[in-house]
Amino acid sequence: MSATALTIEHRETFPCFGSECTVIVSGDAGAMSRAKRRLLEWHGRFSRFDPDSELCRLNADPRPTVPVSPLMRRILAGALAGAHRTAGLIDPALVDQIEDAGYAGHFDGSGIELARLLELAPPRCEAAPRPDAPWRRIEIDARAGSVTRPPGVRLDPGGIAKGVFADELASMLASHNAFVVDCAGDLRLGGRARAARAVHVASPFDDSTLHTFELATGAVATSGIGRRSWTAPDGRLAHHLLDPATGEPAFTGVVQATALAPTAAEAEVLSKAAVLSGPQRAASWLEHGGVIVLEDGRFEIL
Repeated sequence: MSATALTIEHRETFPCFGSECTVIVSGDAGAMSRAKRRLLEWHGRFSRFDPDSELCRLNADPRPTVPVSPLMRRILAGALAGAHRTAGLIDPALVDQIEDAGYAGHFDGSGIELARLLELAPPRCEAAPRPDAPWRRIEIDARAGSVTRPPGVRLDPGGIAKGVFADELASMLASHNAFVVDCAGDLRLGGRARAARAVHVASPFDDSTLHTFELATGAVATSGIGRRSWTAPDGRLAHHLLDPATGEPAFTGVVQATALAPTAAEAEVLSKAAVLSGPQRAASWLEHGGVIVLEDGRFEIL
């Protein structure tokens, strides 16, 4: 293949995971297409809303120990690692609570205006872990290819699954000159050329650019309360980031956090923990850098 061919970037953006995904690969349209097919396949295979998905079958299985696929194990391992790292601030066993809040089907992408969400929100409070949370009793056996969890506990890896998917594709595309995988907001960048790209962080209030990072490799993830928001069955406004201690949508004073990290799964954990921790502790999670946005519009670049 000529040097000229290697500089041609093949790009496609498509609906996936209730949002949009983008795959960019230099010099290889076939690799880009394969990566797209993987994401679309994973979208159905690990959906919380498809009764035939592997995740739903796992959650519906009455056995305490259930065989799962290698990728399912990696997703669950990533979710449990996030729970341990944040001491339960990120809790992958809040399926009942998120469904009670009204997120029981595919998200249609039409969130509530952030200013209105904040206007009607309850008093601000840092999120906190659940005492004796059932995720602590979940065990993954890589040798047996199984997961064991307490009876009745259903699992939802949430955004960490997107991070794992981005990391999986990064491994697949590592030999190419350059690649970008944007898995509904979880990005992995890399390639042999190690050429820096502009990664823009948008305001959750008006989509203006707050900051631009120049990155050649690594990962970026953004978590926030504005994009996936809706009116709950009881009429209250809700969003998808829950306070484990209450099971209710968390309003902490931080409305968005962007985290840089070596992997997308780690970036997803750090960004979500920063939002849930509130203004006083959010920055402590962004150890590799990032951006914190407060509800009054102020933001901090780290």
